[in-house]
Amino acid sequence: MLKSITAASDRLVQRYLPDAFLFAIILTIIVFVLGLVFTGSSPVDMVEYWGHGFWDLLAFAMQMSLIVITGYILANTPFVKGILSKISNMANSPGQGIVLVTVVASIACLINYGFGLVVGALLAIHVAKRIPSIDYRILIAAAYSGFLLWHGGFSGSVPLTIATEGHFLEDLVGVIPITETLFSELNLFIVFILLITLPILNWFLLKARDGNSSIDPELLKTHTQTVEGKKLDKKDLTPAERLEHSQVISMIIGILGLAFIIYHFATSGFDLNINIVNFIFLFLGILLHKTPRKFLNSVSDAVKNAGGIIIQFPFYAGIMGMMVASGLSEQMSTMFVNISNEVTLPLFAFISAGIVNFFVPSGGGQWAVQAPIMIPAALEIGVDTAKTAMAVAWGDAWTNMIQPFWALPLLAIAGLKVKDIMGFCLIILIWSFIPIAIGLLLF
Repeated sequence: MLKSITAASDRLVQRYLPDAFLFAIILTIIVFVLGLVFTGSSPVDMVEYWGHGFWDLLAFAMQMSLIVITGYILANTPFVKGILSKISNMANSPGQGIVLVTVVASIACLINYGFGLVVGALLAIHVAKRIPSIDYRILIAAAYSGFLLWHGGFSGSVPLTIATEGHFLEDLVGVIPITETLFSELNLFIVFILLITLPILNWFLLKARDGNSSIDPELLKTHTQTVEGKKLDKKDLTPAERLEHSQVISMIIGILGLAFIIYHFATSGFDLNINIVNFIFLFLGILLHKTPRKFLNSVSDAVKNAGGIIIQFPFYAGIMGMMVASGLSEQMSTMFVNISNEVTLPLFAFISAGIVNFFVPSGGGQWAVQAPIMIPAALEIGVDTAKTAMAVAWGDAWTNMIQPFWALPLLAIAGLKVKDIMGFCLIILIWSFIPIAIGLLLF
């Protein structure tokens, strides 16, 4: 049965899911029409909302582009290649490779979502190099499946926001510590079940695959080569070229970067946000490449992977602008609140968050949209606000499995298209609903 379902899901996605860029355009058109029909907004209003929101994710787009670029640069150093190679040596068969990548990616995403996306993709490439017969599409889907856990981990936008003094709902709920969200029985149950079952599910998907899709040898060669640059006789180097090939220059700036990293963690605790992850990747890359020229050669290769992010994220920002300014996201959330009671509100908050996430694929942005609706409803009905917040958080994470927005960095590194993995991710989405829903109803 699983083989038939997996094959049907893969065929459906391969046939009908367009390129990720076209997916963003189609979503733009859908939201535009929904705004006209359900919110009373005029075409001019919707165009205004779209245009005004179009550039709202520039900073975030830069962050995610740098995650791909700095992750690639770091992974292209001999030192990191050696570490990833040793980890990949733990797998000796395709099934073991799938399980290993799923577990490592899941744990890495619990630590930090950007870190997890990069580590999952890079480890998958090393596993594919070690086991060329492995189904590469399922392997990358397994790496992406770890992202399902991110909002239940240490970089989760919702639990970290409400645990911070001065957050916008503090007057209603106060400051909610992570002991009531991330370390609650509800969250620990969901995380534990997914950590156990996702590797098993991905292993079954491998066994149920229809045919095999091994990695393109040329793609593997591209991702595993070391960028050394041409060797030059130092006697023939100009003063400028001597600087480019100077290990001292890289060491000085690299040590300066490491000094700030130490200072950051010493003064802020374990604050592994996306900026510090990029900072770590960047300066370790500079140090481990040893010379500026080798580093810059790696940069030239790395920037080729960020094109999809740069061009698509503004379209998602425009979609978010229409959703929020027109009131469409508020209507979606209110609809579920109106049919909820003290038992079902967390479940419906989760489902509504999953739907809104298609159009507002940002954890922090989605919380800003839904929290003013869900939290007052929880207080009125008598539902624990921390539980309601985590329901929204898990809804945001859940439909990421079939929303290309977050898959773009991983796919850029892996060299695949969104339709290559989404058929398998659809199965993961369907399965993951069960433990999340059970957790929300039982705890």
